[in-house]
Amino acid sequence: MSLRAVLCLTVLCTVTMVTDSTRTKTEKDGEHLQWLTRNAAKDTFPKEHGTNISESDLCIACKVLAGTLQEMVVEMRPEDEIVKTMISVCKYFHIETDRVCSYVIPEYKDMALAVIQQTALSPNDICGLLLGSDCATPYFPTEMWNISLPDTPKPPVKPPRHPAPGSPKVRFLQLTDIHIDLMYQEGSNAICHEPLCCRSNDGKPAAGVPGAGRWGDSRSCDSPLILVDNLFQHLASKTDEFDFVIFTGDIAAHDVWNQTRSEQITALERLVSYFDKYLPGKQVYFCAGNHDSAPCNSFPPDWVTGNMSQEWMYASMATQWGRWLPSDTKDTIMRGGFYTFSPFPGFRIISVNNIFCYINNWWLFINTTDPNGELQWLAETLQKAEDAQEKVFILGHMPTNCMKAWSWNYYNIVSRYESTIVGQFNGHTHTDEFRVYYDVANLTRPVNVAYVGGSVTPKSNKNPNYRIYTMDGFYANSSFAVLDYEDYIFDLVANNNVSTRPSWKLEYSPLTDYGMNGSNPIDWSDLIYRMRDDDELFNKFHRHRSKGGDTTPCTHDCKFEELCLLKSGRSEDPRLCADL
Repeated sequence: MSLRAVLCLTVLCTVTMVTDSTRTKTEKDGEHLQWLTRNAAKDTFPKEHGTNISESDLCIACKVLAGTLQEMVVEMRPEDEIVKTMISVCKYFHIETDRVCSYVIPEYKDMALAVIQQTALSPNDICGLLLGSDCATPYFPTEMWNISLPDTPKPPVKPPRHPAPGSPKVRFLQLTDIHIDLMYQEGSNAICHEPLCCRSNDGKPAAGVPGAGRWGDSRSCDSPLILVDNLFQHLASKTDEFDFVIFTGDIAAHDVWNQTRSEQITALERLVSYFDKYLPGKQVYFCAGNHDSAPCNSFPPDWVTGNMSQEWMYASMATQWGRWLPSDTKDTIMRGGFYTFSPFPGFRIISVNNIFCYINNWWLFINTTDPNGELQWLAETLQKAEDAQEKVFILGHMPTNCMKAWSWNYYNIVSRYESTIVGQFNGHTHTDEFRVYYDVANLTRPVNVAYVGGSVTPKSNKNPNYRIYTMDGFYANSSFAVLDYEDYIFDLVANNNVSTRPSWKLEYSPLTDYGMNGSNPIDWSDLIYRMRDDDELFNKFHRHRSKGGDTTPCTHDCKFEELCLLKSGRSEDPRLCADL
């Protein structure tokens, strides 16, 4: 969604119209309110979804409107009055279309009001968190905290060991961010000026503008069922090419303004049925995605009880994921959507719920400190794995350049257990990329890598993709390390323009296409610096990043930001990119 939409869904949608009562409250912000009123009256707020307005204008609007919301809550205005005025303001300032405004407010109001009632953050703090330090520097009393790592000293680091020639290999499939849209309709309007288009109620496109493609559309559209059916039929023909599956989150479409809990549960059940039908006998390991809840992003800590708790979704996850997991994983899934188990002696999978690190999980505005004790559990679980001489894969939906305290604690854990963790796997960004982690005592020594697997949804100029990894196999004293992967894409332009059966094609493998010596952390770190000095190599990576869907050049600041992101396994640490 656009920045305006995110603001709308957080605080800006929950404010009053510019009425006499609002003027009284905002006289101290009179200049800002006059600016808002003047621009609204002149109809200069953008009406089209995705149109940019200046960051300074957004900052002004955020502070004034967040303050108005807080006063309404403090004054204990009736809930229906708050909802009505929220919808009115959303429409009045064209924050979203009238249709989205009418649905999104009821969808998010319970969470928004509960958080506003319990947080001590000022409008300045809220807008600084949402828009960044260019808008305001938030005072966040619980911003930094630390978990306690086990007392066991870190063992000496041993150089990575390459598998012996002819040793067994294991291959596994990664799917992520499938975002199935049941309302996708071929030929419909793909430029609807809402967060999600190509839907049966979006009407026809403007004259001369192509409608939604048969197999999908990379403008503002999610995955049609016909694409998902084709994907699983294709994968069913390749079942001898992979041994197990990881799914790194996000099942439902991006129509976040109109989703229900029962629909999210049905979406999970539908995806599981695809695995049952097309990939029977394959083990599938999940992690929680931010779009797997209703409302989207709402993963309250366990001190939130009653109707607002996440127990309903955790129960569904425990049931659906549980068909591939031992029964003892249910306790932690119900505790917070995370679990661990060992599918083979010496090898362990840990699935974390890192939506507890996401800025749009508003419950964290109340208290960010290690929600549900998950990171403390992770450190203790890794210590047990180290003691048992196990190697570990960590699954987590989003890369960990997220909320600072959670991100830094997680980074410390990865650095401490570098000899135990042999792979991390993420989704969320919809882009094909990676993150390198460095030793916290020496930010030049790479210790781990997270593979960010792309997406099935084509939304925002991407082609759908999936990956098949090769790892050191299941045998005694295996390293269990990732050795390489193959990335397969569905070329939407090509497939939408042919009448024959569509095809998925191999796009690249990193060791071949990037000229890498291996897939150890030092090799991925080396790739970043080689791309820094080699534009041709970087451009190849940049094309792969969108899976061939975005051909926009990336140079200068764009190139720096893209490379810096690859080094940013933790947030707000400019030292990581100082040598780029």
